[in-house]
Amino acid sequence: MTTATPSARGVAAGDARDEAAPAQPGTEAAGTAPGGWRALVVQPLLVAVGLLAFLLWRANATLTDTEARQLGTATLWDSALRHLSLTVVSAAIVLLISIPLGIALTRPALRRLTPAVIGVANVGQAAPAIGLFVLLATWLGFGFWTTIVALVVYSALPVLRNTMVGIQGVDPRLVEAGRGMGMSGTAVLFRVELPLAGPVMLAGARTALVLLVGTATLATFINGGGLGVLINTGITLSLNSLLISGAVLVALLALAVDWLGRVVEHVARPKGL
Repeated sequence: MTTATPSARGVAAGDARDEAAPAQPGTEAAGTAPGGWRALVVQPLLVAVGLLAFLLWRANATLTDTEARQLGTATLWDSALRHLSLTVVSAAIVLLISIPLGIALTRPALRRLTPAVIGVANVGQAAPAIGLFVLLATWLGFGFWTTIVALVVYSALPVLRNTMVGIQGVDPRLVEAGRGMGMSGTAVLFRVELPLAGPVMLAGARTALVLLVGTATLATFINGGGLGVLINTGITLSLNSLLISGAVLVALLALAVDWLGRVVEHVARPKGL
């Protein structure tokens, strides 16, 4: 029978102590990472303070008839809902298209198509946004659904890219271990690769959401509605109050959507990551 040497026993004991030792304050294991739950408190407070400041300004400002009509509660509510609808519908379509496509492009059978697909997605985002909107409007007509198509084309790349990067970043040894346990390719994908790639994929979805909120302001130029109407009217009529109000409301909406995305990331993050 083989007897462990004192040095070997010392190394083993040291490893055991390291594993059993509690995490030190300030480490990620202690839950104090910069992206922890405490970091999520500030952002909604900023949104609430900004919205309250806007409402107080609107209640006390001297407005023209056009400004009062555009900044009325009913008009603002309709514009905000329209803007949010553009964002949510576009995001849902982007996720339904980009995530399955990104997964498919990481499979060996379709990996050779990756450069072509990424090239097409790059063209969609590299093109000037306003040019893309107008070009699609001349082809598909003006309105809500043309705006949706333009937003989907413009924001598909972050989700597609992050899906592929997340799956490709999974340790190959874990994939091989799953296969060695008798898992099928589908089981390895859903039980090993996707859970581990989840944080990167969710980050891509959050990036796309914020991008959509900002880009949806251009919907006003093709009769798509949204908060961009305030900005466009303010520029056209030289009404700085409308211009600034539209910009502030879009910024607050983007911060709110980004915060919701961060919350989903924390909730959906697998334990231990």
